[in-house]
Amino acid sequence: MLLSLVLHMYSMCCVLPAAVLLGTAPTYVLAWGAWRLLSAFLPSRFYQAVDDRLYCIYQSMVLFFFENCTGVQMGGENMHSTHGSKTENKVRDLIKEGILEQLAMQRRLCLLVSKNLYFLQVLKILLYGDLPKNKENIIYLANHQSTVDWIVADMLAIRQNALGHVRYVLKDGLKWLPLYGCYFSQHGGIYVKRSAKFNEKEMRKKLQSYINAGAPMYLVIFPEGTRYNPELTKVISASQTFAAQEGLPVLKHVLTPRIKATHVAFDSMKNYLDAIYDVTVAFEGTVDDKGQRKEAPSMAEFLCKECPKIHIHIDRIDKKDVPEEQVYMKRWLHERFEIKDKLLIEFYDSLDPERRNKFPGESVNSKLSLKKTLPSFLILSGLTAGMLMTEAGRKLYVKTWVYGTLIGCLWVSIKA
Repeated sequence: MLLSLVLHMYSMCCVLPAAVLLGTAPTYVLAWGAWRLLSAFLPSRFYQAVDDRLYCIYQSMVLFFFENCTGVQMGGENMHSTHGSKTENKVRDLIKEGILEQLAMQRRLCLLVSKNLYFLQVLKILLYGDLPKNKENIIYLANHQSTVDWIVADMLAIRQNALGHVRYVLKDGLKWLPLYGCYFSQHGGIYVKRSAKFNEKEMRKKLQSYINAGAPMYLVIFPEGTRYNPELTKVISASQTFAAQEGLPVLKHVLTPRIKATHVAFDSMKNYLDAIYDVTVAFEGTVDDKGQRKEAPSMAEFLCKECPKIHIHIDRIDKKDVPEEQVYMKRWLHERFEIKDKLLIEFYDSLDPERRNKFPGESVNSKLSLKKTLPSFLILSGLTAGMLMTEAGRKLYVKTWVYGTLIGCLWVSIKA
């Protein structure tokens, strides 16, 4: 009975945040839609300022779960420590001998309880390098390995009071997401196709419209184009073969970066930008028993407390130090990924145990105050709960899901 309860609560670590994040989507889209209509005859900068604020509220709620309800550390100790696994093996041996079965069960329950019977447990985020305190107009370049990567960008942006200004370069298939596929495009997201299908003209046009509106830009790009997964050996092999054919150094822990989106973004905004943030992310606990790197945690695994720490290395690069010509920028971008690769080799493969699971240099444990995220959670969940308490509200809620998704898909099929 107790074991079933604990396992049920463990599953809720993922189910509850997902239910809230998806459940508040109609509420958010209704609020945004109302403002979109009200601001139709106002200058675009007024619409953009309020839209950024609305987006900040929703993303703050996302970070409420991902920063405050995902940590697995209790009192500074990782619950998946070597000491714990040795003890479990010892208990298993005793069980095999038919001894202390009841104590073994109690201990197992205690381990599960200690890991899962708490609500607010702060994720440990270790920052390396200098993250400016003030917000800037930037392009954010990062390695891509997990569906959590876009949330890592939010984690840095909120620490600069720039969360509402985050916009993404996204792969084209994401435009079909219910409700949000359309909204991300409205908020400044840019959907791109790979290779020859890449629409450079459309990307330049959209970026220029935001520059003209004076919209602050925190543009997130993952130049690899797809996630690095150690288990997808064909993808890694193809990436390494391409680098060798182009006469570029072969990379181990990242894929060969693509240049088109980065070049178009920089070339379109070079007079508007302050800097480029070169960000390298490593998730602790993603090495197997043989010391081999394994797949990074998905969003669901992250919410189920499968990642004890995130290590984030930030290198701020002034725009004057970035080459403008595409042929030179291609080499420059690959060099930046060579630096990332070296950082990740040090993190995952260092022969010195003291240097493993960390980046070189000093790190800062960056904690985010609940004041930054809890109000957004209370506002959106409260409004949604209020809507669902009335029959009219429930009908509006369902219609928003259905018709909002259909209209959004129609819109992105034409415009995005």
